Amino acid sequence: MGGGGSSQPPDLEELLRRGQDRFRGILPGGARGSRGIIILVLLLVAFWLGSGFYRVGPDEQGVVLRFGKWVETTQPGLNYHLPTPIETVITPKVTRINRVDVGYVGAGDLGRNTVIRDMPEESLMLTGDENIIDIDFQVLWQIKDAGDFLFKVQYPEATVKAAAESAMREVIGETQIQMALAEGRQEVEVKTRDLLQSILDSYEAGVLVREIKLQKVDPPAAVIDAFRDVQRARADLERQRNEAEAYANDIIPRARGEAEQILQEAEAYKQQIVAEAEGDAARFVSVYDEYARAKDVTLRRIYLETMQSVLTGMNKVIIDSEGPGVVPYLPLPEVRRTMEEAR
Repeated sequence: MGGGGSSQPPDLEELLRRGQDRFRGILPGGARGSRGIIILVLLLVAFWLGSGFYRVGPDEQGVVLRFGKWVETTQPGLNYHLPTPIETVITPKVTRINRVDVGYVGAGDLGRNTVIRDMPEESLMLTGDENIIDIDFQVLWQIKDAGDFLFKVQYPEATVKAAAESAMREVIGETQIQMALAEGRQEVEVKTRDLLQSILDSYEAGVLVREIKLQKVDPPAAVIDAFRDVQRARADLERQRNEAEAYANDIIPRARGEAEQILQEAEAYKQQIVAEAEGDAARFVSVYDEYARAKDVTLRRIYLETMQSVLTGMNKVIIDSEGPGVVPYLPLPEVRRTMEEAR
């Protein structure tokens, strides 16, 4: 090996030996340094393995990543994963209720005058009867599966908003404007929530839709005055229709009752006439039978009964045609009246 300009490479074994000597100097026991190293290494390994224990809170889910790849989702409680850097864990809050506003940009409810700006490109929708309606609503949601939420969809909140707007447009497109403005609001909310949940499940977004809250449902501002006139006209129509129905409900039962009364009276009159006719026929038959058995007696009886019915109540003077001429007047009516008064 040559002159003074040359340099020797460092002796690797010498460097290792010097490092071991320094490490032994730190450890107590001097000659027992190798044993202390083993103990220290074991302690370090135990500490490293113990670092894999982690706790998931009751309002969280644990998302375990192995070299950055999602491998499992764990539930609240004490859990274990392979120590860092092999596996790591993320614990997002899954019970917190999140909100997405559609149709407007703001915070809080519309009733508190906290709206910053209306978004007509989101809120104007076409109803099932081809009318335009202005709808602002909120979507309340929470994380259902933290792993799906973090790794299946790139922008979860934007996805929830876009899907919610799409679901609302589909539901409104099948709903009449009058239903959406009045009694159909709750039905719109329920249908939209169910449809939105179905869409997000198909995306495997890991989102649970808690509620859809309609904030404002109005006609567009440009036609709201005309729409209100139409609404007032419809209200008048409904009022008049109700009055007509009330009148019909009053007069129709009354007419039916009168008709039923007339029918019953006619039926009673019919039965009376039939009974009288049957009685007359039976009486005629009985008289005829009597006449067939004793003609003279029956004829005299009929004559007397007929004269009695004809002359009853009349002022009469009876003259015996077989007598010697005019007989004294016999005041039968006065006598009869006197007898009745005496009674």
